[in-house]
Amino acid sequence: MTAQILPILIHPDRRLRAKCEPVAEVDDSIRALLESMLATMYDAPGVGLAAPQLGVLKRVIVMDCVEKDAPPAPVKMVNPEILWSSEELNVHEEGCLSVPEEYVDVTRPARVRARWLDERGAPQEAEFDGLWATCVQHEIDHLDGKLFIDYVGPLKRKLITDRMKKLKRVRAREQEEREAGVA
Repeated sequence: MTAQILPILIHPDRRLRAKCEPVAEVDDSIRALLESMLATMYDAPGVGLAAPQLGVLKRVIVMDCVEKDAPPAPVKMVNPEILWSSEELNVHEEGCLSVPEEYVDVTRPARVRARWLDERGAPQEAEFDGLWATCVQHEIDHLDGKLFIDYVGPLKRKLITDRMKKLKRVRAREQEEREAGVA
């Protein structure tokens, strides 16, 4: 099974605002998606990625929040859900591969307990804290059509959205120029 690096959608894109469907069965197509998601996340580079960021509207996420020089410790989650959140909160500067080069402070529960199916379809449950807790909450938000910029005020959100629209125009123009150079 060869993992592909897939294109990441950039906000605004309606698929990033869609509520994703649960996965009925963890089969080879879901396992291939998980591997491609990991390859794409590592290539970006990022610490988490949700299927809708690739235009796939399924409840699938991957993450790996280890320290920079530590060996990879990927977590693959199918149909993840938060079972419990701590009352203690944590503020973390968040970014997103679908909102490149934008960072905002987001307040979320400091610890969460999550349940999901792994790549074999076996149920898993674990408690996360620190960056792992932030990441799992951020990625599950994607599955519900929510972006980290939804945690900021409307003015800042519009500013970021306008910058993303400009970035998409620049990238489209660069792509056209590359294609014209090849022709």
